[in-house]
Amino acid sequence: MSGRFIGSGRPEFGQGSASAMSMKWSALHDAAGAVAMIAALDPPRMTAAIRNFPVTMREADSGRLKLAEQGIEDISAIMEPGLSALLAAHARGADSRHAARALWDEFVRARDAVLSLAPTEEERGTLRFA
Repeated sequence: MSGRFIGSGRPEFGQGSASAMSMKWSALHDAAGAVAMIAALDPPRMTAAIRNFPVTMREADSGRLKLAEQGIEDISAIMEPGLSALLAAHARGADSRHAARALWDEFVRARDAVLSLAPTEEERGTLRFA
């Protein structure tokens, strides 16, 4: 079937997949902000490189793009239950700062690993003019 992944019943997004990645990326950072608040941390300001990661990945080769998409899914798989548990503990009045700090640190390490997949300025220039 044209316009669908075989057997998935989902539409093929093409350029729109960057928008889907942007939404997931943004949602992850919103969740991380909540984790930082529970951990009593001031999250660092979002840099342009972090904010623009999904757009930058449009210029990456398909292998890097797939790794980035999988990385974002993996981070989501960590953050969703982790944040749910933190919110539940926080609602019961438990001091969950240490657990939130551990989740925050894990998020930052995983996010930085995914960010390392972005093409460099030099690579992006080469891709445009190749």
